[in-house]
Amino acid sequence: MPTTKNALVQTLIDCGAQHAFTLPGLGITWMLDEFYEKREELNVVLTRSEQIAATMAQVYGRLTGKPGVYMGQGPFASTTGAFGIMEAYFAGSPMVVLTDTSCYDGFGMYGVYQTMTGDYGAANIRQSLGTMTKYTAYATEPHEAVYGLQLAYKHAQLPRMGPAALILKSPIIKREMPEQTRVKLYPTEGYLQHTPQQISQPAMVKLAELVAKAKTPVIIAGQGAQTAESRGLLAEVAARGGIAVATSYNGKGVIDETLPIAVGMLGTWGSKSANRMVAKADLVIALGASLGPDYLRFRDESIVDPTRQTIVQIDIDPRNAGWVYPVDMAIEGDVAQALRALKTLDLGEPGERLTAIAQNNREHAFGVLPPTVAADGTMHNADIVRVLDRILTPNDMLSLDAGNNRIWVTSMLRLRTPGQLVVPGGIGGMGWALPAAAATKLVYPERNSICLIGDGGAAMTLSTLATCVQQKLPITVIVCNNRGLGMVRDNMKQRRIAVDFSDIDFAMVAQGMGCNGVRVDRADALADAIGAARRSDRPTVIDVSVDPAASHVPASDY
Repeated sequence: MPTTKNALVQTLIDCGAQHAFTLPGLGITWMLDEFYEKREELNVVLTRSEQIAATMAQVYGRLTGKPGVYMGQGPFASTTGAFGIMEAYFAGSPMVVLTDTSCYDGFGMYGVYQTMTGDYGAANIRQSLGTMTKYTAYATEPHEAVYGLQLAYKHAQLPRMGPAALILKSPIIKREMPEQTRVKLYPTEGYLQHTPQQISQPAMVKLAELVAKAKTPVIIAGQGAQTAESRGLLAEVAARGGIAVATSYNGKGVIDETLPIAVGMLGTWGSKSANRMVAKADLVIALGASLGPDYLRFRDESIVDPTRQTIVQIDIDPRNAGWVYPVDMAIEGDVAQALRALKTLDLGEPGERLTAIAQNNREHAFGVLPPTVAADGTMHNADIVRVLDRILTPNDMLSLDAGNNRIWVTSMLRLRTPGQLVVPGGIGGMGWALPAAAATKLVYPERNSICLIGDGGAAMTLSTLATCVQQKLPITVIVCNNRGLGMVRDNMKQRRIAVDFSDIDFAMVAQGMGCNGVRVDRADALADAIGAARRSDRPTVIDVSVDPAASHVPASDY
């Protein structure tokens, strides 16, 4: 007779899961023998913390469009692992969380340690996960467990995508599953059927008429445009119509940023060229972009103003259109489908529009790095951007973390390969980039996965390197080591407290974990080290000495 755990592992496979990320405990530990039996079909990736497991699952979901599976024991899956779950929730990444109540075979009401049943003396995991997931199922019977997992997969993949959870009452995991005649289970496939909303052709005709009449149409491309098909179509449609393309933070790199239509990323930490181009627009088309305050200078009316601009918003979720700003036209549907429709319609003449874009970019020095000076024996963040600009190829993927290093790259590096950038776009926490780079290499084994991270973030998730060694994931990690919290330190100016770290030799630590490790303090040495890392079959950590006085202000003084 099958058991709950046997049925759950098979249901994961039926749902299409190929990888599951975990640091196992209690209930998940009880399931490992079943995962062993299916190890040729489903790869269980062991990590050194729930934070790393959850982040890898989130990035896997973001890059593939299919739910990343994160598994962990209740109290730790919902706390340490909340880092990745919340990133998935805020960023709209599909994820399935599989966890348990840790109630030790029926002792949930006795206040036993680790218990998450919600009883007296216990924490409440259902309540905790309910605050950061789209859907949370709680199974107290074996058949509920299978159905709950099927529904979690369904909810995780529907617009807007995000994390969904299945919580198991711990004792049922090992229980046998007798055939049910009343509560019958059905094959998974039927629960996952979904027909996407179709774009309205009359609406697209009306939009094309608005574009044709506009003097300065501008597209704001967001995460909803970050698919392979959408990227290619966006570049083609915008070029044909002479439409400027600005991006949100999550949309950065959606097109080749050296194209004549590109004006850069919006926001306080964005490009002045993007902010000013949108400010001049008479027609703003939000393409899979929420128009969130975080990248529009918190509703700065000099950039977007519904009283003087026509705003059209295209989004797969109707709740997002007209969410932050009132719009003149809301179009529900997939971005790629909308672009396919626009491709066939008259969008007006591009000549004068392209001239205006070029003038805007020259006036606001789009992609021009300001002069910087670093102390002897150190590099400036701008130096690292120059190296990346010179050495990145279409075969590279670049993952960013939080802090100064991210600000310099997103505001100053013009990416030439669409879809190359992987960024934390939800909670944006420190330590994200290392497990993100590992998951990226897992999804794209044929590409180079490069991680740029500060010393603060690197210290938080450095054990990801052990997972990379075990999984044979030769990623390249560039640690911008300024021995402190650079962005916070800049903001505090001279009143510095709790921002300076003691120095860590990340290269030496990496060597102790079975990786390559090298310390550099010159641009040419950094470029050489990246080249060597590409040729290696082991993970490589490049510890870059960054001037602690190197500020993020010159990159963002717009």
